[in-house]
Amino acid sequence: MTAAPTSTGARPVGGRRLVVIFVGLQLGMMLSTLDNTIVATALPTISRELGGISRLSWVITAYLLAQVTSMPLFGKLGDLYGRKRVFLVAVTLFVAGSVACGAAQSIDQLIVFRGLQGLGAGGIGPLAMAIVADIVPARQLGRWLGYQGALFAIASVAGPLVGGVFVDQLSWRWAFYVNIPVAAVGLVIVGTSLHLPYRRIPHSIDYLGSALLVGALSSLVLLVSGGGESWPWLSPMTVGLAVTAVLLGLLFVRRQRCAVEPVLPLRLLANPIVRVINPINFASGMLLLCGVFFIPVFLQEVSGVSAFESGLLLSPLMFGAAIGTLIAGQRVERTGRYRRWPIVGSLLMTLGVAMLATLRETTPVGLAIAFGGVLGLGVGFVMQTTLLAVQNSVEHRELGIATSTALLHRLLGPTVGTPIFGAVLNAGLPDGGPRTAADFAHALPPVFLAAVPVGILSFLVALRLRERPLREHAHFGPDTIDVPVFGVAGPE
Repeated sequence: MTAAPTSTGARPVGGRRLVVIFVGLQLGMMLSTLDNTIVATALPTISRELGGISRLSWVITAYLLAQVTSMPLFGKLGDLYGRKRVFLVAVTLFVAGSVACGAAQSIDQLIVFRGLQGLGAGGIGPLAMAIVADIVPARQLGRWLGYQGALFAIASVAGPLVGGVFVDQLSWRWAFYVNIPVAAVGLVIVGTSLHLPYRRIPHSIDYLGSALLVGALSSLVLLVSGGGESWPWLSPMTVGLAVTAVLLGLLFVRRQRCAVEPVLPLRLLANPIVRVINPINFASGMLLLCGVFFIPVFLQEVSGVSAFESGLLLSPLMFGAAIGTLIAGQRVERTGRYRRWPIVGSLLMTLGVAMLATLRETTPVGLAIAFGGVLGLGVGFVMQTTLLAVQNSVEHRELGIATSTALLHRLLGPTVGTPIFGAVLNAGLPDGGPRTAADFAHALPPVFLAAVPVGILSFLVALRLRERPLREHAHFGPDTIDVPVFGVAGPE
């Protein structure tokens, strides 16, 4: 048996080739980011053409449900079968879903095909980030994750604008068809430029554990997505979903203790870095959602700007996040230390939502978006450095599942936060009659105030983060490309 290539001494992929691979991976990641915001912009037009307005929210929920449940599974499959091939499968699934969505003739078809899209999206992000960690040393990884954060910010801002152009000038179907050429370029780049050793490891896939995990996550997402809207919070449906989520979660943990090849090894969750980072990621996702969703509500309902203008005015928040990731990434590369950034970032996130809680009807628009910029800067300091810390703390064989677990918590943050913050807003609005600017000015500050404890908890947890030396080498580089791994030769 040929030993697996160790990290020691492997020279990182560099120069133009690394840039090309990175661009190919980011094209895939930008698909899911753009798609969510573009589709949200197109939903009113979709409902007019396909009908089914009562089920319109499921166009978003189906995507989210499939993405959340497939994310840890794709991470594990990448660890077992090689990340490049599984990444290509995920992008292909996403494109197939996009084509089907664009051709949908009913709202029910669209919901089903959005699920297929979400299934692919669940693999794109974790696998792309894990591949970058494969070929870039941890010491340099922060800088590349910073570039990635900047692209995410650009895609988030561009999404509503592109969606508006498609809806007004072409058709809502182009909100899905636009993914095809972007994905094609990404597939060609990754397929031809990225060559990593692959493993054919004897293993026993934990089908039962996978089913229990999917069931638990599905119940949780349905609970927080439909509770208070599709059914009352105290209804039998809500109670049933809550009990199911807890029961399946407990059975999943029990299964992982005895599975030969667990889908989510419990030793990973016992890792002190992972144990600290997961709640921080959850909090950062929840607070980012608070800004992205409710700052536009203030701008439109209180300040009276248009939906298009509010999208543009959200740029300081998103570009604040981009700047934060770039600053933190470059400083981590220079100093080799990452611990301070989640701590400072948590403080800034808390300060940002606390300042947003002071918004009043007379607050200038410029001041509101500046507060959002502070929140975004804090999110930028947190998000990519926490991912770096996780990837640096685990063995290479668990890099994929560790990355997907971190991103899963980041995604669950806004999933859980949406109904909570929405309930706080609705509690402050009048039940009947027109809702005026004064009503929203009164109801919005408690929403941001409710987010402050989340930021404080993130700060307290971040104080427990340990500093570990960053790897100076990549897992794979030119010295290990096409080298046989675990007895079986061949590049991916």
